[in-house]
Parts: sequence; C-alpha cells; structure tokens
Amino acid sequence: QVQLVESGGGSVQAGGSLRLSCEASGYTSSIYNRYCMGWFRQAPGKEREGVTSIDAYGSTSYADSVKGRVTISRDSSKNTLYLQMNSLHPEDTAMYYCAARYMLSCGAGAGSWSPSRWGQGTQVTVSP
Repeated sequence: QVQLVESGGGSVQAGGSLRLSCEASGYTSSIYNRYCMGWFRQAPGKEREGVTSIDAYGSTSYADSVKGRVTISRDSSKNTLYLQMNSLHPEDTAMYYCAARYMLSCGAGAGSWSPSRWGQGTQVTVSP
C-alpha cells in the first residue's frame, strides 16, 4: 500500500521556521526516484495551491509567494521529502499536503501538475 505521511507542522510566530517531512512508504527507492513530488497548501476558504515541486532530476519550482523563503528537497535513501520554511508569514497559515505522481518531470510550475497521491496533511499556523 503506497502512502504519504506528513509530519513537522505546528504553530510558530511570524518570522519563524518549520521543517515539514513526508515519508513515502510502499515504494522502492528506484521507483520513488521517478516520482514528481511536491507540496500543496490550502488555507480556510481558499483553493488548494501548489507551493513547490521537485522532479526526478532534482529540478525545483516554487510559487512566487514563497520563493526565497522555502526549500524543497528529497532524500531518496529514506524515501522522504522535505520542506524547509523560513521567514514565515501569517498568510502561510494553511494545511500543507505532500503530493506525488509517477512522472519524471513536474512541468513548468509548482502547481502545474496533477498529483495522483496525497498525504493526509499537516497544519501550519503562523501567528503575527
């Protein structure tokens, strides 16, 4: 059974940092490496939006709203995806979802692809 399990969410003050993790189970490392992986978020009353993605080649893409403040990375030895978030703003408050799709390239933008797998989400709350 393929699963994506996020962790690392929490509450921080504006300007703080958080590191989200997403462990993928049910994949071998060789298969995991062929997945486009990314993070989406959804704030209350808003549509889900793509935050960042990383493809099989290590190429990354970021939404303009987070560019320069967040970094996506993947550790294939652990089948784990990370999202390092710094200089957090209250408007970063949202449920963050890990996502995956079996394709080598994620496409042009952080939210330009359609995941086939989703995690259950982890809440990030940033207070002023």
